[in-house]
Amino acid sequence: MRIRLLGTSAGGGFPQWNCACRVCLAAREGGARPRLQSSVAVSADGLHWFLLNASPDVRFQIEAFAPLRPPRGALRGSGIEAVLLTNADLDHTLGLLLLREGGALRTYASGPTRRSLQSGLRLPSLLKAYGGADFVVPPKKLAPLPLRNGLPSGLRFMAFPVPGKPPRYLETTRAFARYDNVGYRIEEQTSGARLLFMPDLAEIDAVVEHEMDGCDLLLFDGTFWDEREMLPLGGRPAAAMAHLPVGGPSGSLRRLAPLTIARRIYIHLNNSNPMLLEHSPERELVLAAGLEIAQDGMEIEI
Repeated sequence: MRIRLLGTSAGGGFPQWNCACRVCLAAREGGARPRLQSSVAVSADGLHWFLLNASPDVRFQIEAFAPLRPPRGALRGSGIEAVLLTNADLDHTLGLLLLREGGALRTYASGPTRRSLQSGLRLPSLLKAYGGADFVVPPKKLAPLPLRNGLPSGLRFMAFPVPGKPPRYLETTRAFARYDNVGYRIEEQTSGARLLFMPDLAEIDAVVEHEMDGCDLLLFDGTFWDEREMLPLGGRPAAAMAHLPVGGPSGSLRRLAPLTIARRIYIHLNNSNPMLLEHSPERELVLAAGLEIAQDGMEIEI
């Protein structure tokens, strides 16, 4: 299985356009690498690719990765076969609007995610005017992940619930839903190599623990380092945004460090996160624990 990290920052990108925090200033001065908003491409053969979330930066991500561009000799086309959504957040779904010229694109989304997109943004209805989007509920047990034409892709997949919340644009109109988010387990059909993708989660519960056991590559929520990180910038605590911080006594680093997973990579990094700084103590703690911090353009084979 081939995995390409198309974008590795949280919503707003890095540096964020209106932010002058020390981390964003460092990016503008060369002390940290800029990043596009989070999205991942996965393939079993290097020709047919599945997007994990559709970033608002998807156009730039396609141009930066040749397999997603139109194939040689074709006037139109793309290597993108389908999109798999983890939730209805803007930074994970607005890319669907930019993919509208490609016609109906199969989009895997849980029931709560599709309902949020319809009631909050009317996105499914809007896309109908441009060829539509074929929304499909992902399976809860491992099943073949088909190509656009229905043929086998060489991958199997399933979605599982992770603790989260509704998108912010529905927080005042919808009751708190603990399992609005899903993670994805994707396996290469022949080798059984397993990817686990969880860019948003509020806590590591029993389901998440079970799914992490035995995976070969873990792409995990690294949005915030600290629970109170956003308060000086006028934001909310990490828990209010349903993100488990990396640092601290109850943070994810302490939970993930002992796991015997070949590669554990933090993705979906907020612009305020000091892990983004090239020589920060926070970054050194993560690396010393044997985990990695994602960079745009990273390519991984498992």
